[in-house]
Order: sequence, then C-alpha cells, then structure tokens
Amino acid sequence: MPLFEAVRLALSSIRAQKLKSFFSLVGVMIGVTFLIAVVSVVQGMNVYMTDKFAGSLIGVNTFQLRSRPNIVTGDVDGEQWREWNRRPRITTDDAEFIRERLTVPARMARAGFDQLTVRWEGREAAQIQVNTVDADYFAIKHWDIAEGRAFSQQEVQVSADVVVLGWELARRLFDGRDPLGQTVTLGGLPHRVIGVVAEQGNLFGISLDKFAVVPLTSPVRRLVNRPRVIDDFHIQTDNVAQMRLAMDEVTALMRARRGLRPSEENNFHLETAEGALEGWQKISAILFMALPGLVAISLVVGGIVIMNIMLMAVAERTREIGVRKALGAKRKDIMAQFIVESATLSATGALFGIASGLLLAFAVRAFTPLPAAVAPWSIGVGVGLGVLVGMVAGILPARQASRLDPIAAMRQE
Repeated sequence: MPLFEAVRLALSSIRAQKLKSFFSLVGVMIGVTFLIAVVSVVQGMNVYMTDKFAGSLIGVNTFQLRSRPNIVTGDVDGEQWREWNRRPRITTDDAEFIRERLTVPARMARAGFDQLTVRWEGREAAQIQVNTVDADYFAIKHWDIAEGRAFSQQEVQVSADVVVLGWELARRLFDGRDPLGQTVTLGGLPHRVIGVVAEQGNLFGISLDKFAVVPLTSPVRRLVNRPRVIDDFHIQTDNVAQMRLAMDEVTALMRARRGLRPSEENNFHLETAEGALEGWQKISAILFMALPGLVAISLVVGGIVIMNIMLMAVAERTREIGVRKALGAKRKDIMAQFIVESATLSATGALFGIASGLLLAFAVRAFTPLPAAVAPWSIGVGVGLGVLVGMVAGILPARQASRLDPIAAMRQE
C-alpha cells in the first residue's frame, strides 16, 4: 500500500472513532506539550537572564571590582560571610591605581550606592537607589537619555549638585510635568535635575527605573559611603577576550597593591555577568537533564495506549486483513500499513501537543513575569518523537496482523 494511502486511511480512522482516538493521543500529546512548554520557558529564561538580568546588573563585556560578591547563589556558610566582611573596602585610590596601570583599552567608572528618600514639593519616594558614579557609568550601562542630558566628567570633578533620574522615579515625582531644572532633595540634600534615563522596564516584575544618579563627588556622597570609599569599580572592554585580559591584569595589580603572597587568596572579588548567571545555569542544566525522563514517561504511557488501540484494530479488521492477503498482499505490506497508521496516530497527538505547548508557553509569557521563547528545534524533536513512538508502538500489532492466516481471517465474524 502506498504511504499516502496508508496515512489517508489512518486519518479516516481517527475521524471515524474520535473518542477512542482522542484517548489514544493523550499520552503523546501530554509528553510533547511538556517538552515544548518547558523548553520554551527555559530558553526564554536563558535569553532573559543573559540580556536583561546580567546585562542590567553587570553590563556587556563588563566586570566589577568589589570587596565581595554582589550576587550570591547557593548556600554560603557563616565563615564565608565573616571572611567577606573582614575584607578591606575598595577605595578611589585603588581605582586610580588600576586606571593608571591597566594596559587593555577599557572604559572605567567608580560607583557607590545606597537607599535614600527623594522628595520634591511635598511628593516623596522612599527607598530609592541613589548611585554616586563617574560620567562613563551611563555608557557602561548603555543607558539612553530620554530628556535632558547626562552629567559630564567635569561636573564630577567640580562636585556639581546635579542629578539624573530614572524614568519611573521622574514620573512618580513630577506626574507629567517637566522635571528638567527642578530641585529635588536626596536624603535632604538639594540637587538640580538635568536629565531622565529612558525607560528600562522591569526584572521579574521589579522596576528598573526607580533610581537616581549623581556625580561621585556630589554632596550626597557623604550619605552613601565613607570618604574615598566606593562600592565597586566598573571596567568595560570592547569584547570578551579583552575583558579576560583586563581581569587578569586587575587581579595581578590588586594582589601586588595589597601585598598578597602567592599562597594567599584574593581579598577582593571580580564580578562578571557569567558569575551572576552561574546559579541560573545550574538550574537550567538540571531542568534539561530531568526533561528527557519526564517526557519519556508520558511517551511510554502514550505508546502503550496506542499499541493497545492498534491491537484492537487488528481484531476488528481481521476479515479485511484476510481479504487483502487473499488478493495478494504480502506480509510486509500488512506490516507497513499498520506501522504507518500507528505512526500517523502518534504524530497527530504530537501536533496537538505542539499546539498546546505553544499556547501554554505564550500564556506563561502573557500572564506572568516569566518570559518564554520558542526553540524551533523543540518542535522538530516533538514531531520526531511522535512518529518514533508510533512506529515502535505499531510493531507488535503489525506483526500480529501480518501473521494471520488469510482463510481463517476471512471466516472471522
């Protein structure tokens, strides 16, 4: 029997016995749905964590010199926390030492931050992150300015009392009015608004636009850090290879500056986007390792159901099989017919599973903070698994049908 004819007969059988066919498809459909949905969510999270999470918190081709990690994943014992707390803070002198000696071309910015209250004419926004930074901080973060301008390095040098606001903070304080030229207080200290950063969106439902940025030397520095102390030193290169070289140089410079012996561990930390993503990469690896087993359970159940349905079909179509064999059909023709029908049945379940998996992934993206990005390869794997499960499930019924005696089969009522 031609392949197209066998597929047509299988689809006709599905249409004729809708309820039985539906239950035979459920196992494969659930397995493929789970495959598509989980892969889509994990893929989306990978893109989200790389572009949004690490990009927003660290920056592209950027690392931070800090006294201890800012992003900690996994369990950390008390001794490790105590060791981190004993470390000397990063200072402006450390930053200048590195700036003068680093040979790799790089953009650099010192930074400090703390939570302060921002006020304007009776309006108040509490727990706002106020960043005291060098002018290059805007370029390192790839922040676009929606209104006004960013401050210059000259304004940093003269300790100008100017501020650039995050988009949501500006909207909250000024409610549609022009913020440029207005004076806001940061922790009680007045600063003139010169710009607003373009909207960044949110990260897991948390706004990335509730912040204020002031020159590192502005009056508010006294509320953020002790004199000559910074929270981190940002270093950005043109590519990953240069970033690795710069990290090696910074490590050597800091070890020499602090007089560390070869046997002593670093008493500072270099934080990269890869380090920030380390915890998520472990989680996604576990999910991908567990995924085949979870999908296989559903597919095995679905394959057993399809095999039972096809065995019933052999019993119901015994006379038809006998007639076909009497008219010259060979064993391989009978086997091919039932295997193709079984594969078609399973592949139909896989297609329904792909559709429901895509709907589930889009629902997750639409109604939760979690992203979802469909991986084209997962659709191909879903179809392939559907066909494979059907072919394997159809072997036993096909063998049984092909071995029927034509005379005895035609006598079957």
